[in-house]
Amino acid sequence: MTVPATSTPPASESNPVRDLPLQQLAGFTHRWVDADGVRLHAVEGGRTSGPAVVLLAGFPQTWWAWRKVMPGLTRRFHVIAIDLPGQGHSERPERSYDTHTIAAHVHAAVKALGVSTYSLVAHDIGAWVAFSLALNFESHLRGVALLDAGIPGISLPEAIPTDPDRAWKTWHFAFHLVPDLPETLLTGRERDYVGWFLKMKALAPDTFDDAEIDHYAAAIAVDGGLRASLAYYRDAAESARKNREALKGRRLTVPVLGISSSHGSVPDMAASLSPWADNTTRIIVPDAGHFIPDEQPEAIAAAITDFIPDED
Repeated sequence: MTVPATSTPPASESNPVRDLPLQQLAGFTHRWVDADGVRLHAVEGGRTSGPAVVLLAGFPQTWWAWRKVMPGLTRRFHVIAIDLPGQGHSERPERSYDTHTIAAHVHAAVKALGVSTYSLVAHDIGAWVAFSLALNFESHLRGVALLDAGIPGISLPEAIPTDPDRAWKTWHFAFHLVPDLPETLLTGRERDYVGWFLKMKALAPDTFDDAEIDHYAAAIAVDGGLRASLAYYRDAAESARKNREALKGRRLTVPVLGISSSHGSVPDMAASLSPWADNTTRIIVPDAGHFIPDEQPEAIAAAITDFIPDED
């Protein structure tokens, strides 16, 4: 069952995060679906008869990370942006945030929206989930585009670099793994924390305005969002184990587009993924940091349009 949203969070139990204001995007509709026992939030628009494109965002964002990209896809594609479990207006389950478990929920949400075959476009932790989804549901995919993310067990380094020129990009991985301490230090300071990532990891520090920082901080602060955000990192070792197990004796055959940026975290996504995929294509977006969909949305929309084939 899918439930459309009004301009304000509905009183219905269908929206599990009613204390977080909904962001509206012209031409798109909010929906909530039962994804194998977890209610996930999806934002849907474009051509329902066109090829389906599913967008997944990462930390510390929500589906709103794709707001500048989505309108450029509507003429050709059926566009679906999904909040991962624990993210945005999706339910925050108490456990099981390894990416194979999360991928199963995401795939169930896409099925619940009536889509059986689709392409994935995913950034940061969304890319972690997309890679695991491809390992488990490859026959349903037409393509996978992964943006600026090391994948657990595949291309994510086991050790945090100590060189100051690189350490600032990955220091939080170890911090998020520490039990209880991040919650103690960050509760009530979510805006300062989220703002640091958005300003430091974008090439231009004014990429995100105050309203955007407020939105992302509120999404993490409300209804267990901080716990859920940290859980992806705390379950990363299990995600890595399951990724390695799934790749024993096989490689991905679905086309994979690796999207990096001139000033991002992963210099060449395609090169980092090519040992585990038969068909990889590389794009490096100029004049962007880590948050490529926010910084260069037209380039990302064009890359998606060029990468995803028309329906047969």
